[in-house]
Amino acid sequence: MKTALTIAGSDCSGGAGIQADIKTMICNGVYAMSAVTALTAQNTMGVTGIMEVTPEFLGEQLDNIFMDIFPDAVKIGMVSGRALIEKTAEKLKEYGAGNIVVDPVMAATSGSKLISDEAVDTLKECLLPLATILTPNIPEAAALSGMEVKTREDMILAAEKISKGYCCAVLLKGGHQLNDANDLLYRDGDYKWFLGKRIDNPNTHGTGCTLSSAIASNLAKGYCLDEAVERAKEYISGALAAMLDLGKGSGPLDHGYGFRQISGC
Repeated sequence: MKTALTIAGSDCSGGAGIQADIKTMICNGVYAMSAVTALTAQNTMGVTGIMEVTPEFLGEQLDNIFMDIFPDAVKIGMVSGRALIEKTAEKLKEYGAGNIVVDPVMAATSGSKLISDEAVDTLKECLLPLATILTPNIPEAAALSGMEVKTREDMILAAEKISKGYCCAVLLKGGHQLNDANDLLYRDGDYKWFLGKRIDNPNTHGTGCTLSSAIASNLAKGYCLDEAVERAKEYISGALAAMLDLGKGSGPLDHGYGFRQISGC
């Protein structure tokens, strides 16, 4: 069995972060492992608290994973502190990790800020250059490219700037009223649109975590980048279309929709 590692924060409500990543990886056919960067107190309405682990403990988690069950792919989500980002980059380089998918998480779906301004600079300097692919949303792409992203053409230009700046592929996700279901993959000086059907579902908590984890899972299984993105989009579309409705705010996806279809539950 192929393996995938998520390095991210915990979401106690189960819709995003480590919990969403593990569910996604299992449903996409890989063995899931995790290194927790922080505990969060959150639900579908927002984040009320964040408690980071120490950089030393994060390093110890990563040592234990890489020395025993080496991951075929790595997904990186919320790493909120400068020292944690530096430790993550150090360990990825030390062990020669590959198939690194970085979801540059800066804010939760609810709008709650998840990373300090200082840490954003460290993220750009230390971690993003190690990525195989970055998966920013529109606001994150604007922050990484230093430009406003308001049109389809802006998406192409921003993705190009990010790709060239960090020497990696970029999947710029639609949304925020811009190309809502269409994502742009830019790499090696060329781009490709992945078109999707807009699903009228207000429950989108954890969509970014889910998509990046699904891409990592498919890269771990040996699919090329285009195929990994295509399969990940199919999975997230199914999880949205299942129309799970939990919580009082923006609820979670139905990560296990495929299992319920098979079992008849």
